[in-house]
Amino acid sequence: MKQMFLFFILSITLFASQEYFAKLEPIHTYKVKSSVSGQVTYVNSSLEAMQLTDSQLIIKIDDTVNKIDLKQSKIKLQNLQMIQSLEEENLERFEKVSSKSKFDKDNQRIKILNATSTISDLQTRIATLEDTIKNKNLYESNRYIYDIAVEQGDYVNPGTQLYTAMDRSKGKLVVYIPIDQAQTIKQKDIYIDGEKTDLKIAKLYTVADEQYISSYKCEIHLPNPQSFSSLKKIEFK
Repeated sequence: MKQMFLFFILSITLFASQEYFAKLEPIHTYKVKSSVSGQVTYVNSSLEAMQLTDSQLIIKIDDTVNKIDLKQSKIKLQNLQMIQSLEEENLERFEKVSSKSKFDKDNQRIKILNATSTISDLQTRIATLEDTIKNKNLYESNRYIYDIAVEQGDYVNPGTQLYTAMDRSKGKLVVYIPIDQAQTIKQKDIYIDGEKTDLKIAKLYTVADEQYISSYKCEIHLPNPQSFSSLKKIEFK
């Protein structure tokens, strides 16, 4: 009788409070890879294993030629736009002069079309150069930077890993809860390290986990964690 009573008390306790342990991880981890080719001219290695708040330059890839090309392309664009404007004015004058043949007027239209086409090509080139320069100057903010994989002087190609960054805005705790208790657990309060929180289950994957076949994967998100990798006790009461 005494054993049955103890089993009853234990069953109530287990049903009332489910206890789990999970490591606090960033909600997103990014492996930043180069999208361009070039020589690394600057590495801010002092930022490795640091939490950034303001925007900081992490890695710079040589963009000298790209900047010269961009400057010259903008000058060419400005000149072509002036030429296009003059050619359009010439066409307006041609239209008012009856002595101008259709052939002359068509040639003038062709000049305008050629200028328009070249302007379009230059605008695309300028946009591409600006994007390339941006991708050669890698800034991060509100990230935890670690595992910088290149050094000054290295030559990188598209796909070369540069560094890893963690999103500091949120952390996540991942636990695996029994399928038959999932709906009940969703209604309970969440305690972290013994303290009641107002947190809720952020994600519940209602498909049996491949490793824990009798459980659902469950994520709890924590705003603005101070650090990662610490072990947390999670209870549902």
